[in-house]
Amino acid sequence: MRTSLLRCVPLAAIIVLLSGCGHVPFSKRGEMLAAETFDSDGTYSRTFDRGPDQVCEASRRALLSQGYVVSRSDASMVEANKNFQPEPEVHEQVAIRVSCVGQASGDAWVFASATQDRYNLRKSNTSASVGTALGSLSLPFGSTDDSLVRVASLTVQDPNFYRSFFKLVERYLPPQVKKPAPAPAAKPVEQAPPPAPAPLQPQPVGETIPMPVETSASGTVVPAAPATDAKPKGDADSANTP
Repeated sequence: MRTSLLRCVPLAAIIVLLSGCGHVPFSKRGEMLAAETFDSDGTYSRTFDRGPDQVCEASRRALLSQGYVVSRSDASMVEANKNFQPEPEVHEQVAIRVSCVGQASGDAWVFASATQDRYNLRKSNTSASVGTALGSLSLPFGSTDDSLVRVASLTVQDPNFYRSFFKLVERYLPPQVKKPAPAPAAKPVEQAPPPAPAPLQPQPVGETIPMPVETSASGTVVPAAPATDAKPKGDADSANTP
């Protein structure tokens, strides 16, 4: 009876061992620990009716108003971080990055992403050692070194975090300057067309000019001689002769 029990125990242990080896942890099966769905819910982006440089400047001011330390700021990107200490030996840091991209319409896309890192305080004791002729001798007195070790890092996915951030950015946007409406184009002055030339009157062909006529005492019509003021040359010469 005892022999049969001893024979069964190793067999059961082998079965348990094989079943334990067949179980692979979730993180070692090549699958993603955090499922990513790429939903288009607009959690990390907004559209503002301002230029990219104006939106990035408003983002910088919004972060400064909340105690963030800005490490980079230009017309297209803002980076800032803020430290927290929820527990005496726990340290947390939130780093946020804002990217501003212009659109063809003049508006700006704003993309924001924040990461949260957690650090724990680790203490390590160091003992002093003294060299002797026989070797090194460790003494009980020493020093304690404190260091922060990062134990977690994740992307902030809370929609309320980004919603409140974008709302604060909107507060720091400069007032929008309304562009004046373009003046209507002046209509060209219509000039009166030039008057049409008068039609040419047809001239009569073969028209004769009437000659002046005289009537004699007997009633006969005689053509009148052309009048002339010049005197005959002979009469003029005879008049001038003595």
